[in-house]
Amino acid sequence: MSVVDNAVYRSGRREAEPDSLDGALELLRDDESRDGRARSGSDFAWIGLLRPDDTEMARLARDFHLPDLAVEDAVTAHQRPKIERYDDVEFVVLRPVWYVDEDEDVQVGEVHLFLGSDFVVAVRHAERPDLAGVRRRLENDPDLLKLGPRAVLYGILDRIVDDYAPVISELRQDIDQIETEVFGGDPDVSRRIYRLSREVIEFQRAVDPLRGMLRFLLAETSEDGDPAVVDLHRNLRDVADHVEQAVEAADGYRQLLERLLSVNASLVGQRQNEEMRRLSETSLAQGEEVKRISSWAAILFTPSLIGAIYGMNFDDMPELHWTLGYPFALALMVVASLVLYLVFKRRGWL
Repeated sequence: MSVVDNAVYRSGRREAEPDSLDGALELLRDDESRDGRARSGSDFAWIGLLRPDDTEMARLARDFHLPDLAVEDAVTAHQRPKIERYDDVEFVVLRPVWYVDEDEDVQVGEVHLFLGSDFVVAVRHAERPDLAGVRRRLENDPDLLKLGPRAVLYGILDRIVDDYAPVISELRQDIDQIETEVFGGDPDVSRRIYRLSREVIEFQRAVDPLRGMLRFLLAETSEDGDPAVVDLHRNLRDVADHVEQAVEAADGYRQLLERLLSVNASLVGQRQNEEMRRLSETSLAQGEEVKRISSWAAILFTPSLIGAIYGMNFDDMPELHWTLGYPFALALMVVASLVLYLVFKRRGWL
């Protein structure tokens, strides 16, 4: 069996560690029959399981008479946080969250609790959170633990909600880094914003449903005058405050990331426009240079053309024996070049 811990508690104190799951309830009920007294509400078994397989869950359901739908949810996992009542058994789903700094990743686990009148079965599907610390804390507070399964639910819920605080802090640091990258022009920041937005959404999905769950638990404990229950109510109210803070932080982070994505898109567009303007200016400057080069090429080509024509050695060319042919050719070169220069100058090419 994947049993992490199995203990029987009486009046808030650990009294026995049965060898099997069904042995815990048998020990409680055999003691009641032998003592001839009714079971106290503070007498219960607390069983912790880590990644039980289908066979183990089926045995658990049979021994503790757990509802089939709740067992199916616990086996399938990937449930949203909730609290459901099936006759005399409550089924609670909690989603612990922790941050993996190396991957900048928010990891979400799952804890399922079956709460009966005299037992608590905690099923975990991940190593975190380690509920051994919760057990030790409650065992050091017998007045709280003698409230039975409700005290266990509070202890686990309080631990999971407390673990949200470092996640919120790490997300805040990531967002601060992203703000720097956005205004620093990092080309990969859009991908990081989108990825972090997905992590914040996962965090919200783990936290948001807890508000309804805590409203239910607070309403349940608000009318009881027992001092221990009053303390439990006060503690649950503190947990509810922490949940509200986490919800507000997650909602604020999500909105901030959306704004950062919008700002980054605007900055990228602005940088692209500036780059297009620079390219246009460069293209215009190159065009001006081409016009200048072309103008001078045309001016220099005209005398060459005239010279080439007059340089043809044909016997029947009338200009070859003309006395004024040479000065006429030179004058023609000068006049043609001057006309081209004035035309190009008027057009702004030179």
